[in-house]
Amino acid sequence: MKALKILLILLLLGGASAATVMYSGIVNVAADEPHSDIVYWLLEETREASIKKSAQHIKVPDLESPELLLMGGADYEYMCSSCHLKPGLEESDMSIGLYPQPPNLSISHETHQHGTDEELARQNFWVIKHGIKASGMPAWGKTHSDERIWAMVAFIKRLPTLTPEQYQVLTAID
Repeated sequence: MKALKILLILLLLGGASAATVMYSGIVNVAADEPHSDIVYWLLEETREASIKKSAQHIKVPDLESPELLLMGGADYEYMCSSCHLKPGLEESDMSIGLYPQPPNLSISHETHQHGTDEELARQNFWVIKHGIKASGMPAWGKTHSDERIWAMVAFIKRLPTLTPEQYQVLTAID
């Protein structure tokens, strides 16, 4: 009985502490000031683990189709390039202003993702389809078919190998 009382007191204290932090306004939510190292690490690890778990059973189609590349290129230019950049562009107003900063997808995947090509494809598909809360990454699955999302995944896979001129050709919108 004594242990139950102690547990109840600890829960009440924890709840009161959480409410104090939530309603005091002491947590800075400004996007132009970074999280502390520990908060940033906790959020990143949680995000990565969630994406890996959620994407693990997605079946990856053949991503080598030229039609997918062209379809994905046009969508990437229109929907993604202002945040995730393109060959020859190192920053944009959007990429600078978002926190956390979105990964530059026009450079090697090793700088922002780890795993096999298939794992990365599944994770990219899941992120594009479902978005990421409180990050600026929208859930494109609400407005785009899985085929269009896979086309963007195919394009993103090839993006780091493209020159600015090749990018321009592949993203030209008719």
